Amino acid sequence: MAYSKPVAVPVEDMAEGVYMASGSGCYTASAYIHQTPQTGRGDYRIQVNGVHSADHTRETQWLHITFNQPVTYESSNGTIQSGDGTNTLVIEYHYHQNPSDNICLGDLVVQADAGLAITGVSITD
Repeated sequence: MAYSKPVAVPVEDMAEGVYMASGSGCYTASAYIHQTPQTGRGDYRIQVNGVHSADHTRETQWLHITFNQPVTYESSNGTIQSGDGTNTLVIEYHYHQNPSDNICLGDLVVQADAGLAITGVSITD
């Protein structure tokens, strides 16, 4: 599969109007901010989706997600590997995948200043 540079596409129904997608590797990944800071909750919650299309299976995946500003990692169902306090997080997940699987991660929570945007996302195995 040829690499496709991620592009920002405005989508009016999405929080922050940002949707990022990447076609590199055997995953097609996308992410968007689905909850922004509100009264009583100062974090951003991010939905990450990955479609696996390959002839192999793995037990470990790595999410690489880049932002327009530094973020503080709060939580997810994965394990932070690097990047806390920087613009790029690397998070390790342990899902058994089949050659054609969908991963839907709505649990990535980060702290950041106002105006946070996702500038890139990829999932590798």
